[in-house]
Amino acid sequence: MGRRTGPDEITRVETLARVFRHAATIVIVIVAGTLVLDALGLSIAPILATAGVAGLAIGFGAQSLIKDYFTGFFLLVEDQIREGDVVEIAGKAGLVEEVTLRYVRLRDGDGYVHFVPNGEIKLVSNRTRGFARAVIDVGVGYRVDIAQAFAVMREVAQSMRADDNWRNRIGDDLEILGVEKLDNSAVVLRVQLKVVPPVEQQNVKREYLKRIKEAFDARGIEIPFPQLSVHVASQPTSR
Repeated sequence: MGRRTGPDEITRVETLARVFRHAATIVIVIVAGTLVLDALGLSIAPILATAGVAGLAIGFGAQSLIKDYFTGFFLLVEDQIREGDVVEIAGKAGLVEEVTLRYVRLRDGDGYVHFVPNGEIKLVSNRTRGFARAVIDVGVGYRVDIAQAFAVMREVAQSMRADDNWRNRIGDDLEILGVEKLDNSAVVLRVQLKVVPPVEQQNVKREYLKRIKEAFDARGIEIPFPQLSVHVASQPTSR
């Protein structure tokens, strides 16, 4: 695998540097305190012995905390999560605002902040790595020429790729997947776009659907909607 560069790698290095800087600060404080006590002529042997016994007792009582730290270490080293990623972990999804050895801080779409202990993380679904696919379903009427509809959908995708505001968000030509299903009132056509970066997936999908509506209206291609016919029963004539 080639060496990675660019903003993604810079973000990863910054996240690792901040976490290990905090860990190094704790180690330095402990070592400095030990040296100061030794310089003052205080024996540190009893302190170390007491600390060892206390550490053993605390270790048994804080197994979940130790698990958090170990899991956090591997999350960072294996580059599973970085600050700025959009992830789903432990049943929560959102933007990663902070990664430490103990927890991951997420902000979801409603603005709520979640602190997820690293030990609770079993599966990481990262939505901001490489690319995503915007899968788009569009319904057309049963009398519509399917080949014509797909041709218009392809033209819309090409116009978006030619647009300066969207060309850098779409990584490849439109992929036509075909007829997805025959619904009650529509033939559902499915296509997909490769989106880069993945966080733009919904924005690309919304813009594409807006342009499809405009293009179909201009070409007279029907986008059906459910309709209800009401029949009023005639009243019996009185004699």
